[in-house]
Formats: sequence, structure tokens, C-alpha cells
Amino acid sequence: MKSATLTLCTAVSPPAINRASFRPLRIVNFKTPALISRVDVISDDRSERRSLSISSRCARKLRLNRNFISGTTAAAGRGGGGSVSELNDGARKLLQVILWIAEAVYIVWLFLLPFAPGDPVWAISSDTINSLIGLSLNFFFILPLTNSLGIHLIEAPVLHPMSEGLFNLVIAWTLMFAPLLYTDKLRDRFKGSIDVLWGFQMFLTNTFLIPYMAIRLNEAEEDDTPRKTSQLGSVMTNGAVIIGLTGGLVSLLSIVWAFYGRGDGNFGDLGDRLEFLQSYLGSERLAYAFIWDICLYLVFQPWLIGDNLQNVRQDKIASVNLLRFVPVVGLVAYCLCLDTGKET
Repeated sequence: MKSATLTLCTAVSPPAINRASFRPLRIVNFKTPALISRVDVISDDRSERRSLSISSRCARKLRLNRNFISGTTAAAGRGGGGSVSELNDGARKLLQVILWIAEAVYIVWLFLLPFAPGDPVWAISSDTINSLIGLSLNFFFILPLTNSLGIHLIEAPVLHPMSEGLFNLVIAWTLMFAPLLYTDKLRDRFKGSIDVLWGFQMFLTNTFLIPYMAIRLNEAEEDDTPRKTSQLGSVMTNGAVIIGLTGGLVSLLSIVWAFYGRGDGNFGDLGDRLEFLQSYLGSERLAYAFIWDICLYLVFQPWLIGDNLQNVRQDKIASVNLLRFVPVVGLVAYCLCLDTGKET
């Protein structure tokens, strides 16, 4: 056995320690390994259980989220959580009665009675007729814009830009109803021609749209068979994107034109134009009727879109369902997101 050697320090030599003779001290405890082993097993078991518990909770949350998303999408596809067409029988009939009353009031008040602003149809003045012809010639601002570009094949009538803007806004909004009507899931309950309906709607707006909204609430007949879409309907449906873009751009232009159009004319500033609008609505039957049309469109647009969200591309349903309540914009969104590949 080697012995440790210790060299004493002196002032001359540095201290030196021979560590070769030192050996590590071993303390053996025969119970410790078994205890450590049991602790490790228990710890591993608890960790595994905790991991399984966390995984189980995560999986359960994922299933709940997936079910929630699926349910929300399905509800949107059915019309945003409650389609008007799926009302109970009593509510549906009551709604039909309200619509038919609205149609009667619309025709009698706006066309026949002399109490509303402007002239009734049986006493219409030549000024009103000339104004209507001028507004029709300036349809979608085609003539005013071509004249401004130096093209003068036909001179555009010079009318107040506020009246032109209001007229074209309503007409552009009406145009975008075409793809919606031709893809309406309840259109077959209307036994007439959708072509004729929409054609008259372009000129007489809600005079024909209100009855359609009432008729489409009729009970489905057992012998009802889907009708083949007309050629005009196919054009309107397949060209929904073009119609949506056109209607949206014309609507935007109508608003800008009303406030800033014909700046070189003697139509005044913003205050003067708003004053003219107030006077125009209170003196012209056509302008007064447009206000009725706008109010009814505010109801019919979200109603019809909500009933037909299943026609929209799957990834756009939530967006269209939200935008359907925004005037004009909702119809633009429906036209742009319409899935033309679906059978309607």
C-alpha cells in the first residue's frame, strides 16, 4: 500500500502535494438504488398519466372546436342561423299578408293618389316625362362620360347631378338583383317568367318585386319540378362577376357624381346640392318613389341573400353572410362570390 508523501513548504521551494495516493471514498448504501428506482418508476408513471391527460383534453377541445365550426358553417349555409323561408306556417302567412298590403299601398300611394309629392300617373306633367327621358338617356352615365371624352354622336341631356346620381344608384342596385333572382332556391314557386319579372323590375322596381317576395313564400307543391334556366338567366348567372363589378362601380360613381359631377355647371357646392335633393324628394314623384325603393331594397337584399347562401362559394359564406346587411355592398359580394358551378 502506497503512503502519502507530504513535502513541507520552505521559503525556497513552492508547496507540492502528491495527489497520486488519494483515492475516492466510496459509500455504499444497498437500499438507495432500489429507492431511486421506485421513485423513477413512480415519476415516469405520473408523467405519462399527466401527458395522456393533457393529450385527452386537447383532443376533446379540438373535437368541440371542430363541431362548433361545422355547426356555424352549416347555419350560415342555411341562411345565417334562421332562414325567413323556414318560418312556421302562421308567421309565413302573416308575412305574406304584410307583403300584399305593402304592394297595395305602394301602387295606390305612389301611382294613383295625389297626396304624395309630385304628380300621380294619371296627371303626370310634361316636365316629369322629359326628366324621365333625360335620366334614361344618361343611363349609367354613358353619354355624359363619352361627351366628356370628345365623342358627341348623341348629346347627353344636362340634368342636375343629384337627380342623375339617385336614378343611376337605384338602377345599378336593381341590376344586381338579377343573379340573385335567377339563383333563388324558391324561384320555382313563382309560376311566371323570371325574365319578365326582372325586366319590369328594372323599370318599375318594387312594383313587381314585392309580389315575388310574397309568392315565393307559398307552400311547395308536390308536383313542383325545377324549371330549366332561361338563356337570359344563364347569362346573368354565369356573368354574375361582371354584373357585380358593373353594379358596384356605377353605384360608387353615382354617389360621387351626385356630389361632385358637372363641376363646370351652375349646380353649386355641397350645401346647394343637398338643398336641391331635399326639394327634389319633396316635389317629384319619381324621386319620392326612389326613396321607397331604397327602403324596400334594404329589407329584400339581406332576406334573399340569407335564403341563398348555399349558392355562395364555401369559403366565402361567412363574409357574404355578414356583408348582406350592407346596402349595395351585400349584392356586390353575392355576385362576386356566387358559385356558378353549383346546380341552382
